[in-house]
Amino acid sequence: MSHFSSIKTQIRNLTSLKSALKDLNIDWKEGPSPVRGYQGQTSQADLVIEQENNYDIGFSWNGQHYELVADLQYWQQPWTVDGFLQRVTQNYALQTVLSESAQQGFAVTEQQKNEDGSIRLVVQRWS
Repeated sequence: MSHFSSIKTQIRNLTSLKSALKDLNIDWKEGPSPVRGYQGQTSQADLVIEQENNYDIGFSWNGQHYELVADLQYWQQPWTVDGFLQRVTQNYALQTVLSESAQQGFAVTEQQKNEDGSIRLVVQRWS
């Protein structure tokens, strides 16, 4: 019986996910690589975050979006699973907006993190 849990996300772009993790100072390695779990069990993932306790966190493509794959009993991050996903998702959204804006010729003129944790972003494009 597998101890791995899969948690759905709205993450679809691996490049933006990598940038989001980098912004959060989370080290990762590119897959496909095994995610290590209970009693030597493994699950394949496209991106793996190794933890010091030798139980990993992975992001695996399911055909529509990336799912977080981990043995949650051995979660060893500074945030809860929900807190981790909230931070990753917010940074992923920011990276996606920045990337799409740049592709359409917009430049960031202002980026501000508010006290409530939200991010204010101002972009402009000269025609």
